[in-house]
Amino acid sequence: MDALPVIGIDVGGTKTLAAVVNRRGEVAEDITHPTDVSSQDALLAGLDKIVDDLREGRGIAALGFGVPSRVDQRSGRAVASVNIPLADVDFRDRMRERHGLPVGIENDANAATIGEWHAGAARGAQNVVMLTLGTGVGGGLILDGRPFRGTTGVGAELGHVVIGLDGPPCSCGGHGHLESYAAGPVADRAARELYGEGSGGRDLVERGSKGEPEAVEALAAIGRALGAGIASFVNVFEPEIVVIGGGFGTAGELLLGPAREVLAREGLEPARDTVRIMEAELGSYAGVIGAGMIAFEALDAE
Repeated sequence: MDALPVIGIDVGGTKTLAAVVNRRGEVAEDITHPTDVSSQDALLAGLDKIVDDLREGRGIAALGFGVPSRVDQRSGRAVASVNIPLADVDFRDRMRERHGLPVGIENDANAATIGEWHAGAARGAQNVVMLTLGTGVGGGLILDGRPFRGTTGVGAELGHVVIGLDGPPCSCGGHGHLESYAAGPVADRAARELYGEGSGGRDLVERGSKGEPEAVEALAAIGRALGAGIASFVNVFEPEIVVIGGGFGTAGELLLGPAREVLAREGLEPARDTVRIMEAELGSYAGVIGAGMIAFEALDAE
């Protein structure tokens, strides 16, 4: 059975990417479907169909799911989610009973971290921090060569580290979290302030790439906030690599240059001098490859 591939599924709020993945993190075939968020039952039925379609005619050993959810790893329960109607569901047991295979489930940012660790920018590293910059700020940790999940499985919510006491409100209800300063909506607001309604973060990055001073400075301000978060993680975990991914992460050095400046000032020696800040390599495949590795983890546990 070890030679058989698995199916990894990365569930997003608008689309779901699924793929047949081997132990090396190589994708043999993939499919993309719109995510049906009309109801929880519709969501689960859609995932069942994706599995059935990819599984047909293939020997599949296990299933792995990356979901935008807080996951209690003790029970495999999806506790609560963002952008999809999935809450208080014994997801792992339900999928195992439906498909008759070992099943792993993981938060989507953790899955992306595992993907980059196995097959992307963090290959071979023992201690890794990953931040995914998008609608929010997701995060994941590899510590001493193992994914870190915390006591129940909902650890490594790195986007919710507090970098400003009583700062701007966060989508989670807190204040001053990294997500409040460095997620895509922050760039959207800056773009609207500079260029008017209808503008967004993509316009800001495009103008910054052309060297327009106002856009460069707006992105630098976001990058400095990102650097404050990175410096905190470097001081706590002393990772070899910090990987930056997600849709807004494509701003690249417009964010990472200012972030490195803050790290150089706020990070502690020698960690600040040995860590590498790198852009993610796997793009949209990070989550699905990570989900595949989670499937292998479930298979090996049996």
